[in-house]
Amino acid sequence: MNKYAAGVKALTFPDFNTDENSAGFIEIVGMKDVPFEIKRVFYIFGKGNVGLVRGRHANRKSEFVLFNVSGKSKVKIVDEQQETKVYELNHPNEGVYLPRMVWKEMYDFTDDSVLMVLTNEYYEPEEYIRNFDDFVEEIKAEK
Repeated sequence: MNKYAAGVKALTFPDFNTDENSAGFIEIVGMKDVPFEIKRVFYIFGKGNVGLVRGRHANRKSEFVLFNVSGKSKVKIVDEQQETKVYELNHPNEGVYLPRMVWKEMYDFTDDSVLMVLTNEYYEPEEYIRNFDDFVEEIKAEK
């Protein structure tokens, strides 16, 4: 795994199920629970995506935290040697942190899946690498 893929890590968010007043409450704070200031939040719904693979790209600047607030899905990261690691997201207080320059694919969505994605950047199409061979070349050029 390259230095970026090596930075991928599983996260567990505080689950405030300690008393009846806060049951089912999870709070995520930028620069505390995630390693960046949150600038954008978006969702990928299972309904309409069951059987599909989403993502299939890397980002030059964006970092991400992904977790399912409902249902289940998987996130596969792939490095430039095509080594893979899969993260199963099936608890709302468990997620995965993806640094920049990590090839990602989200798949195996259940119909009730709601995959929440937090990121440190606003959407800029030019920072996306949508071709795996181009991704490999950019990783090699950075070494």
